[in-house]
Amino acid sequence: MLSMLFMAKKQKKSLEETVLLIQQGDDQLLNELIQSYKPFIAKTVSSVCKRYIHESDDEFSIGLIAFNEAIQKYNSDKGNSLISFSEILIKRRVIDYIRTQVKYQNIKRTIDHDLNEDDQSGKAIENDLSIDAFRKMTEEERRREEIIQFTKILQKFDLSFQDLLEQSPKHADARRNAMLVASKLVENEKLKESLIEKGKLPIKQLEKEVSISRKTIERNRKYIIAISLILIGDYVYLKDYIKGVLKT
Repeated sequence: MLSMLFMAKKQKKSLEETVLLIQQGDDQLLNELIQSYKPFIAKTVSSVCKRYIHESDDEFSIGLIAFNEAIQKYNSDKGNSLISFSEILIKRRVIDYIRTQVKYQNIKRTIDHDLNEDDQSGKAIENDLSIDAFRKMTEEERRREEIIQFTKILQKFDLSFQDLLEQSPKHADARRNAMLVASKLVENEKLKESLIEKGKLPIKQLEKEVSISRKTIERNRKYIIAISLILIGDYVYLKDYIKGVLKT
């Protein structure tokens, strides 16, 4: 029913006119257009991944985001059709995503070859699009997802990001000491299990592992717990933050 409704509207207006209405804020028309072009998106993503892509796959979601971005950025005055414009954009966004996934390293050469073939047809489009901007946008999305996930973990320990802001040691030396305590905790399986199972910092046992006073550990308890959870979990961007603090 939705596709029939979209086709009826399509007969009344060109694709360019449809995109212009969407860019002016017609969200319903946007949803209809995306729904209608899902097969095109799946086919384009599949051509990059060299396998059939389902709508439940992460790569398909990347393709949807790229198609939506193509709609918002499309300008018929540039001389390119929406299809060719979005195809290049979808491929590049998916390729950028794949390159960040370790499990796809074995097909990197194939992807690079396809990317080179696309360069000639997409050269004019590349002048208007910044691949670095796409990469930064993708990283920002992943960083937000990582923070959301970490926030949920903090809640299990009755902590929040606000607590970390308020409890974070003011001096660089104090922050480094707190992180060293957290590192010692994570290296010790018994202490790590105690933190996870009881939800509390095993201060008495930590005293025996580090040359830092009990008072200092207690004062930075919340910060040490948070850093420990980051080290235990799979947090790429938050771990980079820790590395940066340790170097200062």
